[in-house]
Amino acid sequence: MRQFFACKAEHPDVLLFFRMGDFYELFYDDARKAALLLDITLTQRGSSAGQPIPMAGVPHHSAESYLARLVALGESVAICEQIGDPAASKGIVERKVVRIVTPGTVTDEALLDQRRDTLLLAVARGKNGWGLAWADLAAGRFLCNEVANEDQLEAEIARLDPAEVLCPDEDSVPACIAARTGLRRRAPWLFDLDSGRRQLLRFFAVHDLTGFGIDDRPLAVAAAAALLGYVEETQKQRLPHLTSISVESGDGAIAMNAATRRHLELDTRIDGDTRHTLLGVLDSTVTPMGGRLLRRWLHRPLRDRGVLRLRHNAVATLMDSRADDSLRERLRAVGDVERILARVALRSARPRDLSTLRDALAMLPGLRDALAPLDAPRLQALRDELGEHHAMAAYLAEAIVPQPPVLARDGGVFADDFDAELDELRRLSTNADQFLVDLEVREREATGITTLKVGYNRVHGYYIEVSKAQASRAPAHYTRRQTLTGAERYITEELKQFEDKVLSARERALARERLLYEQLLDALNEGLEPLKRCAAALSELDVLACFAERAQALDWAQPELTEHPGIRIERGRHPVVEAVRDAPFEPNDLILDCAPDHAGRRMLVITGPNMGGKSTYMRQNALIVLLAHIGSFVPASMAVIGPIDRILTRIGAGDDLARGQSTFMVEMAETSYILHHATDRSLVLMDEIGRGTSTYDGLALAEACARHLAGVNRAYTLFATHYFELTRLAEPGSGIANVHLDAVEHGDRLVFMHAVKDGPADRSFGLQVAALAGLPKAVVAQARARLAELEQQRPDAPRPPMTASALESPQQFALFPPSSAALDALAGIDPDDLTPKQALEALYRLRSLL
Repeated sequence: MRQFFACKAEHPDVLLFFRMGDFYELFYDDARKAALLLDITLTQRGSSAGQPIPMAGVPHHSAESYLARLVALGESVAICEQIGDPAASKGIVERKVVRIVTPGTVTDEALLDQRRDTLLLAVARGKNGWGLAWADLAAGRFLCNEVANEDQLEAEIARLDPAEVLCPDEDSVPACIAARTGLRRRAPWLFDLDSGRRQLLRFFAVHDLTGFGIDDRPLAVAAAAALLGYVEETQKQRLPHLTSISVESGDGAIAMNAATRRHLELDTRIDGDTRHTLLGVLDSTVTPMGGRLLRRWLHRPLRDRGVLRLRHNAVATLMDSRADDSLRERLRAVGDVERILARVALRSARPRDLSTLRDALAMLPGLRDALAPLDAPRLQALRDELGEHHAMAAYLAEAIVPQPPVLARDGGVFADDFDAELDELRRLSTNADQFLVDLEVREREATGITTLKVGYNRVHGYYIEVSKAQASRAPAHYTRRQTLTGAERYITEELKQFEDKVLSARERALARERLLYEQLLDALNEGLEPLKRCAAALSELDVLACFAERAQALDWAQPELTEHPGIRIERGRHPVVEAVRDAPFEPNDLILDCAPDHAGRRMLVITGPNMGGKSTYMRQNALIVLLAHIGSFVPASMAVIGPIDRILTRIGAGDDLARGQSTFMVEMAETSYILHHATDRSLVLMDEIGRGTSTYDGLALAEACARHLAGVNRAYTLFATHYFELTRLAEPGSGIANVHLDAVEHGDRLVFMHAVKDGPADRSFGLQVAALAGLPKAVVAQARARLAELEQQRPDAPRPPMTASALESPQQFALFPPSSAALDALAGIDPDDLTPKQALEALYRLRSLL
């Protein structure tokens, strides 16, 4: 317990896994907390001050599964191991904390999501904004950036989605940070610029930071130093795979704030589902590292058209040459080389990691040959980045057995004939029995003692046993080892030497394998940088092949990125809705300031019925633009897209109780962000602005926002609304046009055509949609009556055409005053449910109410 208290004092804020034999034990509050989180038994052991000591434990051989659950809950765990040798120690074995497992620093394969980056983020506050630094220890990436305000900070955190966030322990923490589960408050002095700069110089062994491009970013330097200090503190070892730090500037990407990412459902739906998302449809990568790269691309669409055109060209080349299938088949055998190399650098790689790396390197020559004839500059550049690695591939092939064990400590990792000393030790440990049989035969022949036996026991070791009657015939070179009642036991020099070899052969063989394993890791670390470049090239090839496969499977077209402002999409489709629905998807066009006959058309006011497809139409165009800017083909027959700097959305309704914001306040806050940030190169989606307040307030706000976007921001805007008054905004020279989603009534049914047509809609079909949703018939009938009354009061409003239906005709309700008791009673009657007697009684009741 003294050892436990000493270790716990050093790590008071994390759970302590304290190694005792075959278990990791937890004590006191740690035990109570772990028992609750892991659903394990809370027991007790011994006592302190007369009170039993709470204890809970997990087996060391299955600890990874428990660690994974704790990390997923945002907990950190200090691992305290027995570092002394129990066989050689006197008294209690020495123990110390060898590493701290935190949500943002995990590198063990069992604790990681294969297809998602696990990031550690540090945030430093300054007078002029915020500095951010983030690292993916499992892949060896280290990046930083600076943002000017809290809005940009929130957008970056939404993009990165870090598993753990480090921030100074100060009073005011931004809500976007405070709400995260993996928040770690650190001492403010750890974010000091001057000491941080010295720490980075020492870590990277350089004289200045100019080469990394961060010398003029002091807040990013402070954040990076705080992150490095935390990683060194938790990992308790060198980090050779973090060889540089890069600046990931927001200027090179299409900006999307947190609300936009949420509304577009890039990789997660509002309900938490990840399947029916853009990533769910797009991701057919065959390697985990390719899947992670695709997710990063999706969350950071590029503005660099040169890079994007190279990607589009590569995808088109793979499709034209039909090389994508064979490329993907080769990549299936690669495995997660990126994370394997990180574990090699951290010296935690397991034997099967090395065999996977061996197989991947062996596949490279064939992959390079397959890429050689493809006439695409990006594919040839990736071919060069793959490298050759013949020597390392041969070394691993010679060293590692075809199917190595899970753990190196079990031995059996290295192939026969790789190391002569290891082969000799293995022969000694495996051929001991045959040697003893041969020795026994030789000694019987040499001495003539036919009853002579060679044996072994754990107390005295190997011996030659001769009966008492034959003891006088024992040769002089026999040395007596033990006297029994009926026999004498001897040892010879030959047998003694054999004993020394055999008894230690197993331990020496394991020790030799450990030495060889360390030497193998050393050799891999010497060539780590070329191998990391190879892994990055494999990831990108996987994503490009994925784009080619999706384009062919889903009938997507290559977009054209032009310098001329505007967006023109023909027969565009929503990739997710098309994938999940059984019926064919109705494609639609979009034209914004692209052609001479639509000059100045920068805003579409979209009207039409609920469920008619307005939101789908808006989102599909945003997703098409986004896909084009990650290098993918798009779900359209043609897409010509001019320069885009942002995608901004205001879609859906929801409150934010944590910040004390109502639904309408959230709507206005998101609208405010758009009005302040949209430019003439931004794509803006606005859905039902003003619905969270009174009719006239909402209408006034919606009209003002639309005029501002069209006249001041001049953004490419899709503005969906049920306020028909806004259709009057489409005046000559305004840059605004009306379109609508079509729907028709067929008998008692409402049929949504999902087709976008020019001009405003003439009705909303709100009551028909309400009926489809299952509202009580009485409620719908009463709503129809009130609607007719309101429309009579506003003769200038659009009116639905009259039908033969009694419920459609407002004259049917002229018998009763509005909102009368008789009208309320009539609305509650369902004639189909009444017997003749009940119907007559109802008629009398209505007569009395009049």
